[in-house]
Amino acid sequence: MRFINKALTGLLFASLSIGLLLFAGYEIKTAIGERMGREPRTPQVRERVFTVNVVTAQPETITPILEAFGEVQSRRTLDVRMAAGGQVVMLSDSFVEGGQVTQGELLVQFDDADAQSALSRAASDVIDATAEVEEAARAIILAQDELTAAMEQKDLRDRAFERQSDLAQRGVGTAASVEAAELAASSASQSVLSRRSAIDQAKARGANAKTRLARAELAKADAERRLLDTKLYAEFSGTLSQVTLVQGGLVSNNERIGSLIDPDALEVAFRISTEQYARLLDDAGKLIQADATVQLNVLGTDLESKAVLSRDSGSVAPGQTGRLLFAKVTEGRGLKPGDFVTIQVQEPELRFVQRLPSTSLDANNAVLVIGEGDRLEEVKVNLLRRQGDDVLVRSRDIVGRDVVAQRTPVLGSGIKVKPLNQAQPLTLEEPEMVELSQERRAKLVAAVEANTFIPKAAKERILGQLQKDKVPADVVQRLESRMGG
Repeated sequence: MRFINKALTGLLFASLSIGLLLFAGYEIKTAIGERMGREPRTPQVRERVFTVNVVTAQPETITPILEAFGEVQSRRTLDVRMAAGGQVVMLSDSFVEGGQVTQGELLVQFDDADAQSALSRAASDVIDATAEVEEAARAIILAQDELTAAMEQKDLRDRAFERQSDLAQRGVGTAASVEAAELAASSASQSVLSRRSAIDQAKARGANAKTRLARAELAKADAERRLLDTKLYAEFSGTLSQVTLVQGGLVSNNERIGSLIDPDALEVAFRISTEQYARLLDDAGKLIQADATVQLNVLGTDLESKAVLSRDSGSVAPGQTGRLLFAKVTEGRGLKPGDFVTIQVQEPELRFVQRLPSTSLDANNAVLVIGEGDRLEEVKVNLLRRQGDDVLVRSRDIVGRDVVAQRTPVLGSGIKVKPLNQAQPLTLEEPEMVELSQERRAKLVAAVEANTFIPKAAKERILGQLQKDKVPADVVQRLESRMGG
């Protein structure tokens, strides 16, 4: 009997389970049929609006800056060389690496004993030659006096011969007397010729003496120059570099012992492209005297100096392109020859141009502007210069219009955007302030002090606000809503 009751109970539960499963299957089938029989519902599509930063394109006059890299060099550099060789007996205290010297300062001196001896011998030769010239001059004067005496004697002999000839014609004199007078006159003529020859010899001796004197003076001048070559003086005020000489050393002829650099005559040599070079030419094709700024970065500190364009290279070196320009440094500050610097040259002014961020321009020189209904429009512009993170463009179609500052791949013509002008400052609305009565203030203070969930810093800040004459309305409203009052 007990077995039958349990069997019937099990059969009842099994029947109920099967019935529930069949009912559940029917409900699922009905729901699927209804779902399949419904018409597909299309969700409402909303247009996506992008927020973009914009800048207003305003025409202005801008001076572009051409930036290049160059090397500082001195326009006045002198190789320090000794014209004569010898042993160094004196060195200036300034003759060291980086020494500052003044014009005319004695830098190096050699042992000049041999040069002094040579100069003394040359001076003695000059004295001898001078005495020879004076003696030759006296000899000429003496020979001229002797010629005068000989000519006077010849005149006397000629008159005596004429007188004897006259006496012989009158029959008073003898033939022997006439012959003797004629021989005496002939001897006087011969003496005159001898004295004239002596004068010529004296003049030749004087010429030789003058030549010897000139040679002696030249030798003396050479000796003086060799003596001066034993000393080295500074040609101009400057700084010494690459000094290789020590006291007591031996130096050969024309040996380079250092370099003298004028620190006040510096210039910067830098290379630019031919296109950039064309911007620095005037209407006559000459290089303009543009102002420039030279910057030397030293451990994050920029040393700036003023400069001005002075000239360009006469030719293009083999294997090089562009143009090599030179800028004269007018106000050098901390610059040394050999420094690698950045130079910024001011180009001629550009009028009616717009300055835009470089991210607003695409590869086709086009920008996106805000059109009707805040939809984007693409406008072509003329790119003039790139200045760091900005570009200088020119276009009449964007004057006074808002240009998208940063272009992204999702932005294009016809897309609706929400513009944010970065140039307009953000204005923050001041919170509304209310005055509290003593009862209301005390009630709020008590509520805040009793609240254990508020952090200590926030509690102090709220209590400080409640102690003021006027309290922000939103703070009061928030506290009262939590208090339930």
